[in-house]
Amino acid sequence: MNVPLVNIARAAGNTIKIGWVGCLSGVRAPFAEPDTWIHERIKARLKDGLKIGGKTWQVEFVFKDNQSDPNRSSVVASELVLREKCDLILIEDGDAQAPVQELSDARGIPSISTMVPWQGWMFPRKSTPDKGFPYSYHFFWGADDVVKNFLGMWQSVATNKKVGTLYIDNPAGQAFSDPKVGLPGGITQAGYQEFSAGKFQIATDDFTNQVSSFKNNGVDIVSGFTYGNHWVTLWNQAAQAGFKPQVCTVAAAFLFPSAVNALGDRGDGMSTEVWWTPAYPFKSSLTGQSAGELAAEWEKTTGKQWTQPIGYAHALWEVALAALQNSDPKDKNSLRDAIAGLDMETVVGPVKFKGTPIKNVAVTSLSGGQWRRTKSGKSKYELLIVHNGTAPFIPKQADLELLSKLS
Repeated sequence: MNVPLVNIARAAGNTIKIGWVGCLSGVRAPFAEPDTWIHERIKARLKDGLKIGGKTWQVEFVFKDNQSDPNRSSVVASELVLREKCDLILIEDGDAQAPVQELSDARGIPSISTMVPWQGWMFPRKSTPDKGFPYSYHFFWGADDVVKNFLGMWQSVATNKKVGTLYIDNPAGQAFSDPKVGLPGGITQAGYQEFSAGKFQIATDDFTNQVSSFKNNGVDIVSGFTYGNHWVTLWNQAAQAGFKPQVCTVAAAFLFPSAVNALGDRGDGMSTEVWWTPAYPFKSSLTGQSAGELAAEWEKTTGKQWTQPIGYAHALWEVALAALQNSDPKDKNSLRDAIAGLDMETVVGPVKFKGTPIKNVAVTSLSGGQWRRTKSGKSKYELLIVHNGTAPFIPKQADLELLSKLS
């Protein structure tokens, strides 16, 4: 009886357990569309183990779906930290990071998250840029970067500078609506006037009041933070009400081809923040693939148009494996310090935790883009970079056009 127990213990000592949580189902599932595809490639790459300092470690994966449900995220946190006792936890969902990372910090388990503006990651957990967290790390751009790109796009066209806004009431929405670092402050400072319809619950499916407010105030620009399903409803109700803004630049709503395609012929000209596209001039530290090559592989193997989260879904594993390979993976403090010391290039661009002015955060690049009807017919719309003021090394592909000129 003792022999199997010894063998199990020896095997466990040679195994690194990586936990992962994301929104594979539920309202935010489009953010996780490429995850299973990425996971299969990572598993294949590590099937013979991970070499660290001359030793080969077997890698065990624990993938969890939080179902886009904050309550489910708390359950997943307990499963990954307490039951599975993962050595490293990766979080690819904005609403999952708080419960998972709070518990991982309390138990001393290093974790890395992405896909939420860093302000929405840090401030709800009552921390500050000079304080950070014990074992939690995060890489993504900030809400302030979105504001700069949105304003840069708007300033390139002629409007009445009236902006109607609305925001989901969740961590990301709170970051975007923050009076100081979010859209409201930037809108005012740039000489635009905000007409805010406030926050709404994620289950909301009627936006007639918001549309009426925007129409009555004569806004030319609609902005804020919504998901694609919210915008489909709002945009249909806008058509019914005869509301025709000149610019629609909404965070999250137009990230994915599926969200724009759902608008039918009325998707032409929607504008958005751009996390990542095949045009980004970066390569994977794991595979050597360029952004364009990674997107092409996705389209060839899935038959689907590329989608922005591919870049971050891939880069999360680049960061994780780089940290593991620069540490003693079974020593939580060694692994934590390895994450903190990272300064690397990924398929989404530089990820630099070392010397960061925002403790525990590596701020990544962002640009502004507009969906335009394609001429090739391969896809109905393509996302073109129309503003690169915060990241001039990302090539600009077109100028922003007013919706009235595209209709």
